Amino acid sequence: MSSTASVEGGERLRLFCALRLPEPALDALEAWQAGLSGGRLVPRANLHVTLAFLGWRPAGEAPAVVAELRSAAASAERPVLHARRWRETRSVGMLVLDDEGGAATRLAEDVQGRMERLGVYRREQRPWLPHVTVLRFRERPRLRVEPAELGPLMPSDAAVYLSRLRAQSSGNRGAQYEVLESAVIGG
Repeated sequence: MSSTASVEGGERLRLFCALRLPEPALDALEAWQAGLSGGRLVPRANLHVTLAFLGWRPAGEAPAVVAELRSAAASAERPVLHARRWRETRSVGMLVLDDEGGAATRLAEDVQGRMERLGVYRREQRPWLPHVTVLRFRERPRLRVEPAELGPLMPSDAAVYLSRLRAQSSGNRGAQYEVLESAVIGG
């Protein structure tokens, strides 16, 4: 496995699979985020659409996870997403996306099924919701936010990400995401 992130063989990794966002969408999201308040903005490098969060896994499982993501991405059609609405949970603010034609949902279901068969993932009870987390907070700010003007958002690749948690005492709080491997959607 060629990797942009360094990992040790016996290490446990915090992994997830996600759609990577194109640079123009990241530019628009970053500009739009500047108008948000009430929490900590998610950095540009961490903006993505999660397909499946795997959690802590032995490093030795990463090659099989990458192989299954590559296979799912190769057989998928390129998704077209549109910003629909703002949503807050108890700890995050997100931009919910419409999945035009359902390609992203089909890819998420395929990835989740493959990860279940590998024994590295268990599906959530609720249906998959395409979204980008853009704000994190301790107390819900109850913002009324118009969605970002992104136009059609067309991710061209998916990736297996490594999430490194950073100590709260460091200047940079939260997780840092690194792409282990990416795969072109549609081969």
